[in-house]
Amino acid sequence: MRCFDVISCKKNNESVEKKTDPTTEVSADVLKNISALGFSTADVRKQGDNYLVEGDILLTQANFSEVSTSPNLRIAETEQYRTTNLVKNLPRTVSVSVSNLPTVYATAAANAVARYNALNLTLKFKIVSSGGNIQIIGFNEGPSGGFITLGSSGFPTSSGNPFNQIQMNTNPAAYGSNPDLGYVTSVIQHEMGHCIGFRHTDYFNRALSCGGTATNEGTAGIGAVHIPGTPTKTFDAASWMLSCSNGSDRTFNANDKIALNYLY
Repeated sequence: MRCFDVISCKKNNESVEKKTDPTTEVSADVLKNISALGFSTADVRKQGDNYLVEGDILLTQANFSEVSTSPNLRIAETEQYRTTNLVKNLPRTVSVSVSNLPTVYATAAANAVARYNALNLTLKFKIVSSGGNIQIIGFNEGPSGGFITLGSSGFPTSSGNPFNQIQMNTNPAAYGSNPDLGYVTSVIQHEMGHCIGFRHTDYFNRALSCGGTATNEGTAGIGAVHIPGTPTKTFDAASWMLSCSNGSDRTFNANDKIALNYLY
């Protein structure tokens, strides 16, 4: 199945990301910048002025102008990773709104918010009717290259705000004509993870959750900072931030909770 981040997701035992079609619109300079930020340059897709990488992660022009000073940390024995930017000004409540989507998406968003808030973090969420700090909107896109994007989102800004948008696929090929509430909840939960600074748990080998050829999304010492207390030598097969979804209602496991509590 696919993924979530903007980051995007896929379906078919893949990730929350979507496998993109080859593009000739991405220049060598842009690919170099993407690589320097620590992301894979495979299957990069241009979206307006932004670029979709790793299936469900959206890089904006602001991302290219940011310089990270954070080291690439590897501690303990499990693997949860964050970006160099995190949400700041804690404790803090981030508002989430859902616009022009079927009821199941709004209910799923409320459920995802409740799952985060149940952890009693210093970062909390609340649902608002419109104009949220994170706005969940729809798009309609069918399968491509054997994958379909379930959702996409991006990473926090250098000023410490969460990424402001999650896009959810309304194409019937993504969730079917009668979307499963738990499944949609897990995708939104994953994309919210990207919005507050989490990278894919299996960024070092996407094949672990997506199948196919082993692909390292890349770190370059930037953008994939290991979170202390989580594994680095074992594959965490149940993490909510795996690159590809298996179609189930995947929520936080023990290592995910350690990572969230460490950061927030």
